[in-house]
Amino acid sequence: MLKCIIIDDEELARTLLKTYIDRLDYVEIIASLENPLDAIPILKSQTIDILFLDIQMPDLKGTDLAKMISSNTQIIFTTAYSEYALEGFELNALDYLLKPITFNRFLTAINKVKKESHSQETDATITIKSGYDLHKIKYKDILFIESDSEYVIYHIDNKKIMSHQTLKSLEEKLPHFFMRVHRSFIINKNYVSALKGKDLLIHNTKIPVSSTYYESVKETLFS
Repeated sequence: MLKCIIIDDEELARTLLKTYIDRLDYVEIIASLENPLDAIPILKSQTIDILFLDIQMPDLKGTDLAKMISSNTQIIFTTAYSEYALEGFELNALDYLLKPITFNRFLTAINKVKKESHSQETDATITIKSGYDLHKIKYKDILFIESDSEYVIYHIDNKKIMSHQTLKSLEEKLPHFFMRVHRSFIINKNYVSALKGKDLLIHNTKIPVSSTYYESVKETLFS
């Protein structure tokens, strides 16, 4: 789910974007704001994936707000003034939508965000502390993660790494391609090859699926 904030001093512009976003089941509106200053505490307190940002606004220009936010937030400028395009792209905006915005053009911008997000997740790494050692591993290389009392075991293609932590504390931090299938197992969905009875098959290793997660696993991985 991509989290977004809409910032525009025109109500009609905010309503149009909300209408477009409501047609997508993978984008969530965290806030729809008239004043860009109201976005600052939200951006500081949580991770926002997309900022739909008007440029010419009272109190604070969109381009000025863009200079203040984390590079993890993708900016899509929305404006009626084409002369701001160059300034927008100089601020590393992902896209620049000229009003009136059509749904097809809006969708093109969203697809850019999805592609960028996927690219970042593919290259993302996790640092695992195991005893006195630190291991830097790409998320995409983890086959599955197993709970063992107060420890978890990361199963990577050619090795295992044990770390003192819990699956619960880890689960919220993992990319979307991981899935809890049992109280003791989280799997990387990309490596699942089969569901045999109530076991998932990952590189010839059987991972048990509990009854709590069974229907969700079937629907997500095999529908």
